[in-house]
Order: sequence, then C-alpha cells, then structure tokens
Amino acid sequence: MADMIMVICIVTSAYFIRGITGFGSGLISIPLLALSHPLTFAIPLLLALDFTAAMVLGGVNRKQTEWSEIKVLLPAGIVGGMVGVVALLKLPTTPILVALGAFTMFFGFRNVFGLQPVGQINKIWAVPAGLAGGATGALFGVGSPPYVMYLSRRLSDKSQMRATFSWLIAVDGAARLIWFAIAGLLFDGKLITAYLVCLIPMAFGLYSGNKVHMDMTSGGMLKAVGMLLVLSGAMLFLKAVA
Repeated sequence: MADMIMVICIVTSAYFIRGITGFGSGLISIPLLALSHPLTFAIPLLLALDFTAAMVLGGVNRKQTEWSEIKVLLPAGIVGGMVGVVALLKLPTTPILVALGAFTMFFGFRNVFGLQPVGQINKIWAVPAGLAGGATGALFGVGSPPYVMYLSRRLSDKSQMRATFSWLIAVDGAARLIWFAIAGLLFDGKLITAYLVCLIPMAFGLYSGNKVHMDMTSGGMLKAVGMLLVLSGAMLFLKAVA
C-alpha cells in the first residue's frame, strides 16, 4: 500500500509539471520510480500514462498543433523506438541506470543554469532528434529532451510547442506501446493495476498544471524542475553503485 502511495505521489507531481510545460513527466518520474521498481515496470507504466496524457493535452490544444513538424520527427522516432525496446530487453540494468542518471542530470543542469540556445534550426535536425527521442523514450522512458530541444528551436510559442509535442508523443507513444506489447511488457497484472490507479492522480496533475500554464511563464518552473532532475540523477547513481 505504501509503495502504491509513493507511485501516486510521483505521478501527480510529474503530470503537474507536464500540465505546465507539456513535457517532463518521464524525466521526473522514471528516475524516482526506478529507485524502487525495475525499469521494465516503470517505463511501460509511464509510456501508457504519457500516451493518455498526450491525447488529453493534444485534444485540448489541437488548433495550436504544428503538424508539419510531427511529420518530420515521427518516422525517425519510430525507428529509434524499435532500437530502444531491443536494448531495454538485452542490456544489463546497472549501465542503464548510470546512463539514465547522467542523462537526467545533464538536462537538469541545463535547466538550472538556463542554457537555452536561441535561433531557428534547419529541419534536417529532426532526423537525429527523432532517432534519439524514440530510442531514449523506449530505453529510459524519457524521450522528451531530444524532441523538446528540437521543437524549442523551431517553435517560439510555448502553447504551440506544448500542443505539438503532445500530439507527437501520442502518435509516437502508440507505436512504442505496440512494440512493448509485442515484447510482452504490457501484460503484467501489477502494471495494469498501477495504470488504472494512477489515471485520476495523472488527471489531477494535468488539470492543476494547465491552470498554472495559463497564468505564468514556464521559465521559473523549468529551473525548479532542473533541480529535481539533478537530485533524481544523483539518486540513480547511488542506486547503481549500491
């Protein structure tokens, strides 16, 4: 029971941030969930929840979605997702935890110190961004950074970027859910129960975060998220060493 309460608290916090920025749920929740659960449980759970959340946010902000960006990112993301699923099943846990810790801390420090590049980049960068996003999404459950890094350099409006990212994750997530189902990672009873239990906390987090999104910029919140990411990454390093 205490274990499920912890999962609910993590999910609520993660989707509160997701409601504000449109991304970040996996970056916050996967490192924390991985401290007490195997990645083969944490990643499929967050993938299913992210797919549901993406459908909700994408539906609310459908008119602000830039579909031309999704069409470029999606093919590479699907290929990257297939590679990530194979790696999740074949690679040992400790190196993955170390890599996830480094990956999380890198983006945490990036937010804390405001290292946000400026200027629009060429669409050709959608190919490596898609491959990296799909692979890290399947392997680590946190595919948003490569996608967000690309979209933030293509779309200047934060609401437009949030809507575009949400629909990208919805379509890309559907493909990864298929790969996970084929690999047999979605049919665990505990996983299904956790998904159903977390739907209401996820919805509450999204609703609360969306209210904040309407009233403030995300700059200050991103710095707070960055501090959480750095802490989460450090905890994963400790778990890998223990």
